[in-house]
Amino acid sequence: MPRHVKKGDTVIITAGDHKGRTGEIMFVDTDRDRVLIKGVNLRTKHVKPTRLNPQGAVITKEGPVHISNVSPVADGRATRVRFRVNQDGSKDRIAARNGEVLSKVRGPKKKS
Repeated sequence: MPRHVKKGDTVIITAGDHKGRTGEIMFVDTDRDRVLIKGVNLRTKHVKPTRLNPQGAVITKEGPVHISNVSPVADGRATRVRFRVNQDGSKDRIAARNGEVLSKVRGPKKKS
């Protein structure tokens, strides 16, 4: 089943503690239905000292957000996604808000 978001999309958080924040998708985990968004849902982690990092450290990294809590951005607002099959067999992702093409899903079908 096609997803409404993919890597590289600019999305807005629609639910949860970070509602209203926007960012770019870095990774989509299809097995757990989670996405990582750059600069959103930051978590701190204490790292033990190692040979490469003898002092140890406190690092900050993004935590996953459920895919149902994000929507693509069109005209600065959240939008739903539709899929359109063109005459030549190519398929596009379309923003339901304004009809803007978000991306190509596949190219034209080859004639045999």
